[in-house]
Amino acid sequence: MGMGAEIRNRIARRAAQEIKDGMTVNLGIGIPTLVANFIAEDIHVLFHTENGILGAGPSPEPGQEDPSLCNAGGFPITVDPGAAYFDSSIAFAIIRRGCLDITILGALEVSEKGDLANWIVPGKRVPGMGGAMELAQKAKKVIVLMNHVNKEGESKILKECRFPLTAKNSVDLIITEMAVMEVTDEGLLLKEVIKPYTVEEVIAATEARLLIPAVVPTVTEVQG
Repeated sequence: MGMGAEIRNRIARRAAQEIKDGMTVNLGIGIPTLVANFIAEDIHVLFHTENGILGAGPSPEPGQEDPSLCNAGGFPITVDPGAAYFDSSIAFAIIRRGCLDITILGALEVSEKGDLANWIVPGKRVPGMGGAMELAQKAKKVIVLMNHVNKEGESKILKECRFPLTAKNSVDLIITEMAVMEVTDEGLLLKEVIKPYTVEEVIAATEARLLIPAVVPTVTEVQG
């Protein structure tokens, strides 16, 4: 990713604000896994993992890992009281039935229409698409966390995705280190600019066309 821990945490902290009490949420690999660290104490959320847990908890302390407990990315996790275990068919049935309130995913590219490309860079070897294709289509709300530009400084938020798509017209909200953008029927709406960036800098860094309201709130980093 080439992104500092501070920026990754800032994006995750902003995404955590979208999670309300009683939701069932799936967190993708990468920045999305950090979101669990920023859930407020009074928010009770069930984290779903596609390898078969509802009620996944935070990462264990070093030395406290349980070799039998991991998330879909293979990383050690804990479970909350009342967690349920099941096989992959049930894990995917939960996704396909539309039972997830939110899925939070990483992305390589997102288009202004909400098309998502997050599974392969052409020419690179990958283990497979995983559950992202179904998560992106079936969750009630799809939030993408990503850096605004790639390592070459080119926008990752585009009029049309260049990489193979994971799912079309699926993304609802994009959160980067620069801005929060909502995919609407009219186009990509700039909802918030994150300090120290300005509206002009966000427009310059975005290849997609942005709808700019008369007033765009500039938010400082939200303290968890």
